[in-house]
Amino acid sequence: MLAGGCATLSGSVQSAVTRAKDKVAPALVHIRPVKEIYARGKREEVPVVGSGFVISTDGYVVTNEHVAGDSKFVRCVLFNKEEVDAEVVGTDPYTDIAVLKLKSLPKGIPAVKLGSSARLKAGESVLALGSPHGLSRSVSMGIVSVTDRYLEDRDDEMRSPFNTWIQTDAAINPGNSGGPLVNLRGEVIGINSRMLAGAENVGFAIPIDAAKEVVAQIRAHGRVERSWIGEVLQPMRVKTDDPASKGVVIADVDPLSPGYDAGLRPGDVMLSIDGHPVNARFEEDLPPVRKAIADLPIGAEVTIRVLRGEEELDVKVKTAERSQLRGDQHEFTEWAFTAVDLTENVVRKAQLPSKKGILITGSQVGGIAANARLQNGDIVLKVDGEEIENLAAFEKIYRTLLATRKRLIMLEVKRGALSRFVLIKQDGEEGGAPPPMEPAPADAVGGTDHVE
Repeated sequence: MLAGGCATLSGSVQSAVTRAKDKVAPALVHIRPVKEIYARGKREEVPVVGSGFVISTDGYVVTNEHVAGDSKFVRCVLFNKEEVDAEVVGTDPYTDIAVLKLKSLPKGIPAVKLGSSARLKAGESVLALGSPHGLSRSVSMGIVSVTDRYLEDRDDEMRSPFNTWIQTDAAINPGNSGGPLVNLRGEVIGINSRMLAGAENVGFAIPIDAAKEVVAQIRAHGRVERSWIGEVLQPMRVKTDDPASKGVVIADVDPLSPGYDAGLRPGDVMLSIDGHPVNARFEEDLPPVRKAIADLPIGAEVTIRVLRGEEELDVKVKTAERSQLRGDQHEFTEWAFTAVDLTENVVRKAQLPSKKGILITGSQVGGIAANARLQNGDIVLKVDGEEIENLAAFEKIYRTLLATRKRLIMLEVKRGALSRFVLIKQDGEEGGAPPPMEPAPADAVGGTDHVE
């Protein structure tokens, strides 16, 4: 009996499974990154385990962003148990994809064959390869349950805005992330990425057709560029029960976006983009519409046709570049807290007039920031009356304050709907060195950043 709950197979199917596994297994990679995480107001380095697969004989490896993103060091164990260090070429949190490059190439290194997820059908047999719970070179078998599963958003953050997911009952566990989902022809048709907590053998993979585009851009540019107009979309079913009604509902428009400046408004129904019709009846229809907008040239003027009430309007919008899903974090050791640049989601949720400021992601118990009641989720807008442009600007101000040993600093902070002032008290007199910080206890309670 094979993993994943499949009964004893007929000889022909068993042979197909073995052949498919043998085609892919030599290109399977056991990945051991050392990730940089920020928890309880401090930076830490932690080892993790994941999976990946070689996609080209010049040593490119594909895995998940949540496996290799923010990694300072990545070691890959190949199928022959040879260990090779790798660099992170680039990552894309929006699709949870990372590309690595092996620093040395073993002789005759094999690569997988990439198939097409567009031809995948529900009920088709598939294999999930990887390192579940660190058990490298593991194989499980199942079927494709759904080819276009839409996963609900979480905490106002879309799990994957530009693609749906392949759902499978092939066993996918922690450590499988980044490994290949393979059809019985031995072609990679997905990247194993998620499992449904509390369920048995309900796993999700990124369709390989979506991954191919992302991987190509990362290999070429080190990142993925996407256009943005500030839209938040909902399917037509939230507006009307009439299945004949076409379009996609604009649920919200970022007030700091080019779409809002051009005249797009919540409640509009988007009908077409530059003459190309768009339609989303259900949630699983939304990713192609979002991707159509993201694929527009950055800085181009496009015509969005919308239905507003009973009137159709053409709105000309100049696209902007979509910001990164998460900003780079930084630890401010002397004040014992961590912070990140503001993203579009944070600005919209906090109803800020601009992207100026920084977001606190954690503070250490007993540290200067925590003693001033600065906590996870606070947005620092000003320091001693001076506006903060971004994290880099704050760091310059911070370094100056440390150098001058200024004892009292006033921060203007937004927490939820309220704005308040926070008084930072640096230890020591002006001109004197502050006493050394005591390390925070291991079980200190504080804010943490989200780590997948």
